[in-house]
Amino acid sequence: MTAIAPLITSYLREHLPVEKGASANTCDAYAYTFRLLFEFASRRSGARPSQIHLEQIDMPMVVAFLDHIQDGRGNAASTRNARLAAIRSFMRFVEYRVPSALAQVRQIHAIPSKRHETPLIKHLRIDEIRAILNTPDLSSRMGVRDRAMLHLCFAGALRVSELVSLPVANVSLQAAPSIWVRGKGRKERCLPLWKETAKDLRAWMAIRGDPPAPELFVSATGRAMTRAGFEFVLGKHVAQAAAVCSSLKGRHVSPHQLRHSCAFYLLQATRDVRKVSLWLGHADVRTTEVYLRVDPSEKLEALEAAVPPALRRGKFKPPDALIASLFDEPPRR
Repeated sequence: MTAIAPLITSYLREHLPVEKGASANTCDAYAYTFRLLFEFASRRSGARPSQIHLEQIDMPMVVAFLDHIQDGRGNAASTRNARLAAIRSFMRFVEYRVPSALAQVRQIHAIPSKRHETPLIKHLRIDEIRAILNTPDLSSRMGVRDRAMLHLCFAGALRVSELVSLPVANVSLQAAPSIWVRGKGRKERCLPLWKETAKDLRAWMAIRGDPPAPELFVSATGRAMTRAGFEFVLGKHVAQAAAVCSSLKGRHVSPHQLRHSCAFYLLQATRDVRKVSLWLGHADVRTTEVYLRVDPSEKLEALEAAVPPALRRGKFKPPDALIASLFDEPPRR
């Protein structure tokens, strides 16, 4: 029997972050997957997580775990597939270190991902974006910070992790304002800023002070802004903006919807999915093509370019005199 503890420790501490160069968010997500897996395996086997053996994480165990997170925890099929991807990644690590587990690894790799519907992405209209950005009180320090933070998240199409981890040193507000972003997969990109966005950032940096945190956006206590903190700020201002924009009433707006909204308007402005892909920091332009599905103008161009088939036209003739009389009979008063 092969103890799984040293394998998972080496995988999460060395292989994933160092050898594969995975981001901190990816490492955290994978670690959470194995936390759920080991809790499930512990309940089924009666052994503590540290006493679980590799041979116990076989194909039936993994399938039962995937069914549990979808049926028992109510997770979506996409979440189930993400958990399976993490387990497959670990098994690829294992097959080079434990030759006796090759058959077991092969069976787990054969578990199919679950097909599911891919809904259209949700984005905000420009009037809704304007209402949210106009909500912060610019006469207060936190209001200036919130306006700059929300504006930059939208204008830069930033992921929330990119926004809250952005250091002051990566912001340039000189003649050509820009930011240097380190995104998903450790990919870096330089984004120019609108004059309006740069103006909000200058206002914030003028009163930011010198807190110990190197990040651009900090909390009232001077610590780096967190994901949960930004989600709270966004939710607060969305609720306030609903007073002037009725379409926001009772609506949950996630930080990623700001990114989607920017991508959608960039696509409408440039008509070039490749440029949008570069702006978003996508590794593959095919990932960006999801925005083509939600843009009706793309379909209208295709509709206008096509010539509809010429069809023979005719007039409906009633099949008998009785039905004809019903058509000819004047309406009763």
